Amino acid sequence: MALNAAQSVLTTGTNPAPFTPTASDTIAGADVLSTGGCVMRVVTTGTLTNVAILDPNVTTQGNAGTVVPVACPATGVRYILIPVSASNPATQVVTVTFSSITGCTYDLIKF
Repeated sequence: MALNAAQSVLTTGTNPAPFTPTASDTIAGADVLSTGGCVMRVVTTGTLTNVAILDPNVTTQGNAGTVVPVACPATGVRYILIPVSASNPATQVVTVTFSSITGCTYDLIKF
């Protein structure tokens, strides 16, 4: 599990710094909380990949939140919003899982 930090986009331009995912990665909660969320740009090259932003919240009965993965095409690009609510208040991280890491990279961009 890697702890990754989001990049800021500058008016002078920003060079992408893509990450190669593991099955489960974490994002620094400060990147999400301080900016009102961030965007994940997932690039796939040949393998269908489902990306899930885990929900750290629980219902009033203590059940975990429902996670709906985003299907990324075998070859293509998807932008996924990571909302502030995805940051776990206890650990200060956002957890993201990938169904496949073959031919997959992603960038994190904070507003």
